[in-house]
Amino acid sequence: MTLSLLRSGKVRELYDVGDGLLLMVASDRISAYDVVFAEPVPHKGRVLTAMTAFWVAELTGVAPGTVLTADPDEIEAHVPGASSLSGSGWSGIDGRALLVRRAEMLPIECIVRGYLAGQAYEEYTAAGTVHGTPMPKGLLLADRLPEPMFTPATKAEEGHDVNIGFDAAVEIVGRGPAERARELSLALYEKAAGRAAAAGFVLADTKFELGFVDGELCLCDEVVTPDSSRLWPAEEVVPGKTPPAFDKQPLRDWAASSGWDKRPPAPTLPPEVVRATSERYVAAYERVTGRRLTDWYGARR
Repeated sequence: MTLSLLRSGKVRELYDVGDGLLLMVASDRISAYDVVFAEPVPHKGRVLTAMTAFWVAELTGVAPGTVLTADPDEIEAHVPGASSLSGSGWSGIDGRALLVRRAEMLPIECIVRGYLAGQAYEEYTAAGTVHGTPMPKGLLLADRLPEPMFTPATKAEEGHDVNIGFDAAVEIVGRGPAERARELSLALYEKAAGRAAAAGFVLADTKFELGFVDGELCLCDEVVTPDSSRLWPAEEVVPGKTPPAFDKQPLRDWAASSGWDKRPPAPTLPPEVVRATSERYVAAYERVTGRRLTDWYGARR
């Protein structure tokens, strides 16, 4: 079978395999400030894939997912030749590929924020609002918001996504789909935050990718991973201080102190930064799920 490469993004390759199905392969590439680095981060693609499979199963009672299988033998049986694929930052699909149903994707990012961090904190300190909504006075960095907020954004083909209000989201996707996306995103966040809390984590915020399959809005793409979420160890969350995030924080810290102007080309990552970032991703998967990455597909025995 000839596989058609639909898109090569910052992290993933997407192949059209026919019959309304796609093969999504997560590489070990890593980006920061929308710039991809040359050095791959070991295990990153397998972590993203394993966490997505875990969360899709956890959240199936809230929203149907598009993932059919992550089993490389099942993928090869359905997509002959898939096992021989390779690309930039990855070789072989074991543990890094998902066979998924093709969806008509909503052209907005469905972001839910439960805590004050990142852009929300910057806006609050400047204007006392989060996504344009007035907030109580005296909130600190890492404080819990009065209630989780749906804060949509555009999907930028290049550069940064742009935060938009709900009315702007309605203009893009229509009122019915926008209201359903908001309802579904908040319900998904509530369920995921509760499951994360049971594992000792705070899910500060996360981004959901939603799309229609046969007229039903489904959960697509990567789900509650270190690339799309802020996951904080609950015991280390102190309002007013930046919690240690289980994501690409070692890379961001290094980039901030390196003198890099955050424009292409990316500088060379030191080996210790690559190693620390890889360890952070693996720890995120193992602590959140209670599983070992060595038990996931593609582990070297």
